[in-house]
Amino acid sequence: MPVPVPGLSRRLTSHPAAPPLAALGAGLAGAAYLWQTNPHEGGSLLPRCPLNWATGLECPACGGTRMAYDLLHADIAAAFQDNAVLLVLGVPLGAWLGGRWLVEGLRGRRYRPRFTRWQGTVVLGGAVLWAVLRNLPF
Repeated sequence: MPVPVPGLSRRLTSHPAAPPLAALGAGLAGAAYLWQTNPHEGGSLLPRCPLNWATGLECPACGGTRMAYDLLHADIAAAFQDNAVLLVLGVPLGAWLGGRWLVEGLRGRRYRPRFTRWQGTVVLGGAVLWAVLRNLPF
C-alpha cells in the first residue's frame, strides 16, 4: 500500500499546469465521444443550441459541433460549410490561446489572456455581425 504524502494532492491541483491539462483531457474525452457520434444525424446525446431551439435563429457558434465532427474526420469542406467563420477565425485563435495556456502552465506560470477594450469590441462586433449575416434569408 503506498504511503500518502502530506499535501501532495493539494500541490498537484494548485500547479499552474493542472487547469490546462484538465481542459485538454476533457477536450480529448469530448473528441473521442464526438468521433463516434454523428451530429448530422438525430438521436444522439449531443445538446442543441438553446438559442436555435427557442427562436429558430442560428447563433455565431451554431454548427460548431458539426464542424468539429467534420474536422475530426478530415472533411474540411463540410466543416467550412457548417460554420466558416468559426473554422477560419475561432479554431486558430482557440488553439493558440489553449496552447499558450498549456505551455505557460508546464513552465510553472499562470496564464490569463488580457484583451484590450478594442479587441473585445472587435470580437463581440464580429460575432454579432456573423449572427446577423447567417440569419439573412439569402
